[in-house]
Amino acid sequence: MGRIFEVRKSTMFARYDRMAKQFSRVGKEIAIAVKKGGSDPNTNPALRRVMQNAKSFNMPKDRIESAIKNALGKDTSNFDEVIYEGYAPHGVAVLVVTATDNTTRTVANVRSHFNKGGGALGNSGSVAFMFNQLGVFKLKPEGLNIEELELELIDYGLEEVGEDSEGNVIVRCAFADFGAMQKALEEKGITPISSEIEWIPANTVPVTDEQSEEVFKLIERVEQDDDVQHVFHNMG
Repeated sequence: MGRIFEVRKSTMFARYDRMAKQFSRVGKEIAIAVKKGGSDPNTNPALRRVMQNAKSFNMPKDRIESAIKNALGKDTSNFDEVIYEGYAPHGVAVLVVTATDNTTRTVANVRSHFNKGGGALGNSGSVAFMFNQLGVFKLKPEGLNIEELELELIDYGLEEVGEDSEGNVIVRCAFADFGAMQKALEEKGITPISSEIEWIPANTVPVTDEQSEEVFKLIERVEQDDDVQHVFHNMG
């Protein structure tokens, strides 16, 4: 099993306010999941995934339940997932995943972040074709026979298996196979550390250390926005 290619999609978790940002992000993801598939995690794989991720960084159970209850309320903000595309300095493509109840506000803010960071917001489809949308499951390596697991998961859409920089097992599948892969892991009694939908670049843009600092400054500026959930890029 080889080291899997990783893309730094977020810097926010290293900041002092990372927990508040995480909880806010999960609350919006719960609202979107409930809106699409209902409040029962047993019949809503998307909600089950979000709840599982919330537990992975110790979001209290009562806060998770409160977020689900709020998502069912009539007065709850109607969040939708909207993806913005653009370029950071030095030709680095950037995808910004947002959860917003006001697209006019969000697009104005995201455009401002790009402009101030030396980049430019593009049109829909301007950079998305450079990425593959994949389901990414992070698993604890203990008790897993990777070769056997790989053979067993091929029928459920497995595209790649490897390990990350921390030694965790990473399983990737096509976006369309996310539900099947999630169910397969559950049936095998495997509880992922986390499971996400990520945009993985088909190719990366090489940059110097100095250039990467400029790119990360733009990414950090974008991540600070309350409407932003994830940021992906193709910087090598």
